[in-house]
Amino acid sequence: MRIPTFRRQQGFGVIAAVIVLLLLAALAAAILSLSTTQHANFLQDANSANASLAARAGTEWGLSRALNANDNYCNAGALGVATSQGNTLDLSAVTGMQVTVTCESVLYNEGRTNNDSAAQTVSVYRITAVACPTAPCPGNAATPGYIERRHEVVAAD
Repeated sequence: MRIPTFRRQQGFGVIAAVIVLLLLAALAAAILSLSTTQHANFLQDANSANASLAARAGTEWGLSRALNANDNYCNAGALGVATSQGNTLDLSAVTGMQVTVTCESVLYNEGRTNNDSAAQTVSVYRITAVACPTAPCPGNAATPGYIERRHEVVAAD
């Protein structure tokens, strides 16, 4: 009597190969998704730094104009009355940002001088610079990827 021989089962290697390929595809998709997210985060960080630098440049530009005795930018009006001046700087060629710079100034009497009994008049300037990708700033914050930075300085002359 002959004992029946069982044929070896075939196809197990193909199933294992398909499972390995599926796992590798899932891993590749996860790496691609992570890479895309990292790239978007990097661009946001770079744009944020550019906006911050542009806003700082706007405050320095505003201070330079306000404290220049020969420039009539942001001159204070009567005592205790604020005046305001605004400009938009186009820094898109350098930073990709537009900067809205506003200057408010007020005249105050500051005590008395040593030489006479008249009060000394002091101009106080408040320079605000807002940098964003499109003018006028602030823009539409609901836009995806919107970046805005605000810098403010106060100076007396």
